[in-house]
Amino acid sequence: MNPATQRVRFKGPAGSIEAALDEPVAPEGLAVIVHPHPLFGGSLDNKVVQTIARAFLAQNMVCLRPNFRGVGQTEGSHDQGEGEVDDLFASWDWLISQFPAVQGRRWMGGFSFGAVMTTHVADQWPRHARTATEPELSRVVLVGLGLSADRRQPAALTEAARLIHGELDDVISLTTVLDWIRPQRVPITVLPGAGHFFHGQLTELKTCVNRALAS
Repeated sequence: MNPATQRVRFKGPAGSIEAALDEPVAPEGLAVIVHPHPLFGGSLDNKVVQTIARAFLAQNMVCLRPNFRGVGQTEGSHDQGEGEVDDLFASWDWLISQFPAVQGRRWMGGFSFGAVMTTHVADQWPRHARTATEPELSRVVLVGLGLSADRRQPAALTEAARLIHGELDDVISLTTVLDWIRPQRVPITVLPGAGHFFHGQLTELKTCVNRALAS
């Protein structure tokens, strides 16, 4: 992402977790950003994931991008979206332990499969609070939400959720996502002309993320 990005390792439920860590000069909060499906090339180096992280970092958030189990140097094997949520809570535990003085905002961002996993962390967050004073998860940015009938479905969205989707997404159609969120009455930002991976439109995607964070 940038020369200052650190590669870190910490213990997870299925073994060691590899992650990338970016720190602002004056941290105002902590964030975890989640990559797309591990069985289809998803990793912490994904360009959409890096774009989300850049937007968060510009808002003075410490950003952690973990690799799911079985990806890169992270141990274990793919668990159909079950153990992956545990990996994310382990990532949060490590991040909070490393930055105990940062008591500001708690944000998450996820792309595709990572967006689905993020909804489950948001849904379970109150039950996993480490202390009574742990800040709530106040912003959740979901990009290209990975709805698929043969995979784990997203959890119901919380008030913290902000959705961004490409108009011409050829993996998860905009219509599919609209049908899913319509009963929840959640707004969505649509990037005109964009496909699932936002090729050639990462700058525009970052603008959308910035607007989601400001809303």
